[in-house]
Amino acid sequence: MSALVQRIGSMRGVHWLALFAVILAAWGALYAMALPDDLRAASRFYGSEFWTELCTVTPDAAGFARIALMWTLMSAAMMAPTALPAFATYDDLSRAAPGARFSYLVGGYMAVWLGFSVIAAGVQMGLFRAGLVSVFGDSLSLTLSAGLLALAGLYQFSPLKEACLSKCRMPLMFFMEHWDEGPWRNGLRLGLVCLGCCWALMLLAFVGGVMNIAFMGLAMLLMALEKLPDIGRWLTKPLGVVLLAAAGVMAITAF
Repeated sequence: MSALVQRIGSMRGVHWLALFAVILAAWGALYAMALPDDLRAASRFYGSEFWTELCTVTPDAAGFARIALMWTLMSAAMMAPTALPAFATYDDLSRAAPGARFSYLVGGYMAVWLGFSVIAAGVQMGLFRAGLVSVFGDSLSLTLSAGLLALAGLYQFSPLKEACLSKCRMPLMFFMEHWDEGPWRNGLRLGLVCLGCCWALMLLAFVGGVMNIAFMGLAMLLMALEKLPDIGRWLTKPLGVVLLAAAGVMAITAF
């Protein structure tokens, strides 16, 4: 843990400032969307009409584009911070390899989450059309909520989750194994591994609230801790038990 703190503390340079600026901008946009209606209406700074429309589902192509953009902001705000230890490892390695471009690595990583955002937006549109989520993407069905919690809980015990986490927890070995593929493909690989770790937890946004800042912050923290070798191995399965218990309680309530 101390090594991680030292590594993150060494994150300096224009590329790091740019990455942190993107993360902060994404969180700022999400915070603006999540403001209470009365505060949004009273504040020109946040552009209340734009933000309200952005996170509201409408059954048309424009509605899908807005929801995809919202999920993209969520993915950037929540997932980029969880990959900071891996980005720092790559940055250390790249000092001995001038051709290794940090921006390409981050671009490849975020390209995977852009793809996830498009799929998640499609899922949200489908659930909205089926009357299972509200116009803001929050679940209207206890059965749906219980199912998503159970899915996420069971996935915590899956071999695929464990395999993906093992790579996230050892970024040095991961990059050394695939270094010759270049930064873009390394970013894509890292994004896919991260997606394999976190997709089920990300879909719990439909349960916790798609634009719920508290949920997003908690989910980001849990996903970041899961990727730390000293902490994550004590967290993954207990979290699965908690999620399954919550699913059971919700299922009982539903019936």
